[in-house]
Amino acid sequence: MLRPPLPMPRRFPVAIFLFAFFGWTFDFYDLVLLGFLKDGVARDLHLSHAAASWLLGAGLGASGVGGLAAGALADRFGKRRLLSVTVLIYSVGSLICGLAPNGTVYFAGRLVQGLGIGGEWAIGHGMLAEAVAPAVRGRASAALQIGEPVGVAIAAIVGYLVLPRVGWRAVLIGSSATALLAVAMRASAHLPDRASQPSPARSFAAELRVAARVPGLVRRFLAAWLLGVFKLGTYWSCYTWLPTFLGSGMHQSIARSLTWMVTAQVGQLCGMASFGVISDRLGRRPAFALYSLLTAAAVGTLALRWSELLPHPALFWTVMFGLGVGSGCTAGFGALLAELFPAEIRGAAMGATYNLARSAQLATPVLVGLAVARHGLAGGLGVPCLLALATAAWVWTLPETRGIPLATLADSTSAGVSLGP
Repeated sequence: MLRPPLPMPRRFPVAIFLFAFFGWTFDFYDLVLLGFLKDGVARDLHLSHAAASWLLGAGLGASGVGGLAAGALADRFGKRRLLSVTVLIYSVGSLICGLAPNGTVYFAGRLVQGLGIGGEWAIGHGMLAEAVAPAVRGRASAALQIGEPVGVAIAAIVGYLVLPRVGWRAVLIGSSATALLAVAMRASAHLPDRASQPSPARSFAAELRVAARVPGLVRRFLAAWLLGVFKLGTYWSCYTWLPTFLGSGMHQSIARSLTWMVTAQVGQLCGMASFGVISDRLGRRPAFALYSLLTAAAVGTLALRWSELLPHPALFWTVMFGLGVGSGCTAGFGALLAELFPAEIRGAAMGATYNLARSAQLATPVLVGLAVARHGLAGGLGVPCLLALATAAWVWTLPETRGIPLATLADSTSAGVSLGP
């Protein structure tokens, strides 16, 4: 029997949510903005096509390192302090890119951006997860993740409307103004700034060694990381190639392709908004599986039946909307990862899991390219379809964590509790 919807707590942590939301929004904005700037950057800095491709991957690659380092430091020195530092770091990275005299300096700026971007996600989600009631943690996490499509929308507005008028340097220098958000975070008395308070007799490295001895914890980390690889691989392999599939593969006009893409983004927004409710009612695993199967069905339909759908725009819109809704399950990672790891290492574990999974996506565009070369459009779309099916199956290797109290390492070690599924 389904449980009735659980009420939101009377005092929702609005300040924490807003700071984390805007930090994540501008985080993702900075990550995708290069997609709109890269042609002008490559032209003005005399970069080859291969060099420009390295710029695209630099931010994703550095985000894994940033997530691990910032999460660990937040666990040790406090989340508010490190959240403001991560926002400041990616703001400085934007400024370096905007002032870069050559490709080498620009590349260095992208690395700095990636370091800050990787750290912000885990700290913001961890801080929010610890501040809300367990019964609504999924909804709060999903609402925070909506900053992702908002960031994409801001990047698109800037890329299409502002960039042609002011140039890429002005856009990047202007983007560095997000540093003001870091100043506001650091000064806010409404944000918690306590560390996870490990034992005074143990360093953070010692905490990690203790955590490694907790039965099932290392396995849980690896399983969660692989879930992230599958799910984020589904997203990036699909959305980085979908414009090409619509234009070159399906021979759609720019206006029609834009309409289909907007439809998918509206669907993703709806999917993220609904995922938290579903996961709080049915559980984390059923929600991830359900939304991933929807993604697989939509992508599989496009791969095998796109030519039959195109003469019927309403059907094509429905499939694209369903694809977007299914993609909304990325909104579940914040709550799920916070619930999987004890407080003393939560920031480090969340940052490492999510951002190392995101760093692994450097390989997914290459994989899709090989599939397209061998099997055409159907083969290319087959990659995200298979990854979505893998997500739906693999999530069941993790324990169900809906509504649990957030654990501490001391709870697990003192009670001898296994953290296996």
